[in-house]
Amino acid sequence: MVAPSPLPLPRDAGSVPDRPLLVSEPALGPEEAAALAAVVESGWITMGPRVREFERSFAAMHQAEDAVAVNSCTAALHLILQALGLGPGDEVLVPALTFVASANSVLYVGAKPVFVDIAGPDLPLMSLEDAAAKCTPRTKAVILVHFAGYLPDRAAWRAFADARGLRLVEDAAHAAGLPGAGALGDAAAFSFYGNKNMTTAEGGMVLAADAGLREAIRQARGHGMTSGAHQRLATRAAAYDVTALGWNYRLDELRAAIGLVQLVHLPAWNEARRALAALYRSGLRRACPDVTVPFEAGQPSVHHIMPVLLPPGTDRQRVVDALWARDIQTTIHYPPVHLLSYYRTLLPGIRLPATEDFAARELTLPLHPGLKAADVERVIAALAEILAQQASQPGLARAAAGAGPARTGTPERAARLEPAEEQR
Repeated sequence: MVAPSPLPLPRDAGSVPDRPLLVSEPALGPEEAAALAAVVESGWITMGPRVREFERSFAAMHQAEDAVAVNSCTAALHLILQALGLGPGDEVLVPALTFVASANSVLYVGAKPVFVDIAGPDLPLMSLEDAAAKCTPRTKAVILVHFAGYLPDRAAWRAFADARGLRLVEDAAHAAGLPGAGALGDAAAFSFYGNKNMTTAEGGMVLAADAGLREAIRQARGHGMTSGAHQRLATRAAAYDVTALGWNYRLDELRAAIGLVQLVHLPAWNEARRALAALYRSGLRRACPDVTVPFEAGQPSVHHIMPVLLPPGTDRQRVVDALWARDIQTTIHYPPVHLLSYYRTLLPGIRLPATEDFAARELTLPLHPGLKAADVERVIAALAEILAQQASQPGLARAAAGAGPARTGTPERAARLEPAEEQR
């Protein structure tokens, strides 16, 4: 658990020079508290009018007709794949540079995830060329991950899918508020976990252009029931039917109330992220010229995270530890899914050179709307100093093969690390 602050910081809190800089921080305040209190006072806390309002408001922000709220992005992915009819014998193309839920959702419906390499260090999104090479007659769908909040090439991927008769699913966990997200594929899954650009603590959303697909997902999120309790109250209906297999993937009124508040602030928060990312990019170019900052071409993004690549041969763990000694938290996005123990056993022998090189050198720096320009300069200055020290003492650097996985903090400070943990 993250230790609570003695006093909650207001949304416009100024920079504190020596405060710990976390990779991510949820922006919560009196508005969310008041919204929660209103739900409690209403006496209706599950699947009521606020959930429906949240769905409609989220859809409107993304220029979509409607949306379906669920309790996580993982649930959203599962429901999308199930509603698209994917199952045993089918293959789904998935990047390995993602959170494990992207691949797990494929297994949930009985299909097989086929891992695809990234395009390269500057474009850590799924490679069109490797995706084409991995297609077989069993390939039925592609899951496009909007890594770090960046939008893949819509026209190229739509042409790729149409030419092969494939379904396109967007894993937009990092991309709430991104123009174009939700319009690229057949359906999109969003996340509202605590470290996302907007949060409901736990929660997710589905966007899909096809009304029939949306309604199948809406029914499946609630055990396959034909109506919910609030609907039955409004229509005075006494009974319901179950016409399909479903799950308990519903979002509650409390989280929807938080989401409605957060949604109002999301455009400003995303703009703040854009400005901070630009400061990082220019500052790192000046102070750390050997550090690679991906997405140099400036693809559309809502800048969910700030990934950088350390110079080849850098001892990443020493960098992580030295930054944490300065109260600057970092983390890794991501340990490649195909190298995680479960998937190495399930699908052995997979090699994805570009993904593996990226993951071995990647470091995620603090990025959230609570940061100020001075905080970004503090991170850049610390990183430049640490890299210079390491470069001057090459004998202390461990060989990459023996360095082991990077930690994101020391045990005695583990309580501070929860915001960086990726969940969907």
